[in-house]
Amino acid sequence: MADASHDEKKPSYKRVLLKISGEALMGDQGYGLHPPTVERIANEIKSVHDLGVEICLVIGGGNIFRGLQGSAQGMERTTADYMGMLATVMNALAMQGALESLGVYTRVISAIPMDQVCEPYIRRRAVRHLEKKRVCVFAAGTGNPYFTTDTAATLRANEMSCEAIFKGTQVDGVYDKDPKKHADAVRYDTVSYDEVLQKHLKVMDASAIALARDNHKPIVVFSLDEPGGFAGILRGEGTYTKVG
Repeated sequence: MADASHDEKKPSYKRVLLKISGEALMGDQGYGLHPPTVERIANEIKSVHDLGVEICLVIGGGNIFRGLQGSAQGMERTTADYMGMLATVMNALAMQGALESLGVYTRVISAIPMDQVCEPYIRRRAVRHLEKKRVCVFAAGTGNPYFTTDTAATLRANEMSCEAIFKGTQVDGVYDKDPKKHADAVRYDTVSYDEVLQKHLKVMDASAIALARDNHKPIVVFSLDEPGGFAGILRGEGTYTKVG
């Protein structure tokens, strides 16, 4: 049983979706997967799972293939996007392996059926996995070209009745300009969906923000590089920006 000190810091959400970019998995490399980095992120997810929070996960594919870049180089956009979706399945399988090595039961659920590799997306089955405290990694985006994994994350968060979307980035929130390039960049504590869209703040793409706004899903932007940051925010600590 949890002791009294644990009860004081009940996590602020019971079910959340964590969205991370594919680039987050490549560490200092310029491409692909960096196993120690995957393991570090898996540990962050485990620490939240240990709080009793139900976790959905969406990982981008930009560390392996980006549909937009492919189409910019003359490849047909639809084909390029499907290749990007397959990249997200590879990342999802890597994360599943890392989480299960830590003893966290995990299911990879793909919008593009590939039965030998992972489960097809069936909403009720996915909800049941969450209720059984398994981590669900949603792969292959929405299964449609022209939609990013940001939009897929917002869509799945709504379908799974998640209470918030956590966007793990390299910076500790949303800034009025790129803090890595501008020393005078100012971080927002809270920002509205409309402000994000009007000021073109780089949180998620416009369709993802609009979908979150229409369904009143708060988006919490935080740094994935901060050890214990994900669990800390769920306990009401740390630095982050809340879009709502």
